[in-house]
Amino acid sequence: MQTGPQNNYRIMFKIINHRHARQQPSSPERKNIAQRLGAVAVEFAVVAPVFGLFCIAMVEFGHVYMSKNVIRAAARKAARLGVSDSVTTAQVKAEAQRVLASAFKNVSIEVDVKNASLFDEAEVEADNIDYANLPDVELSNAEPMELFIVRISIPYEDVAILPTFWANDLTLTAQCVMRHE
Repeated sequence: MQTGPQNNYRIMFKIINHRHARQQPSSPERKNIAQRLGAVAVEFAVVAPVFGLFCIAMVEFGHVYMSKNVIRAAARKAARLGVSDSVTTAQVKAEAQRVLASAFKNVSIEVDVKNASLFDEAEVEADNIDYANLPDVELSNAEPMELFIVRISIPYEDVAILPTFWANDLTLTAQCVMRHE
């Protein structure tokens, strides 16, 4: 019989393998394993679509929030340009279009620059204002301290990631009100 380190390793390997050898489950145990695997498959079939829908909704709502912030920033930047003297309404609209073009491609953008002097009144509720009926203003002719509003509207289906079957005729809007100098 051989003695030495190689033989000792072989004996130790056989002992370890023998201790950890997997015993085959009996027939009732096999049935339980199969039933558990079936239950796992059913649970996955129920939970996976709900979880996937939740993940897709999270991405879509995050994109809506980002789009709304871009529109708000464009309105603010265009209004800041309109504050200064000798700037025309066309230049303000072009600035808003330029800012939005860097974020959105092939989008129909509506930019309105209107007289916002009704905000000087104390009891104005912004929710009750019909912005379409506000008078247009030419900023190059505006009086000092005259309020104006830059309002941007974009149809949601133009910026949505997914088809908008759940949000028909939804429009993303942002606005900024400033005084002309």
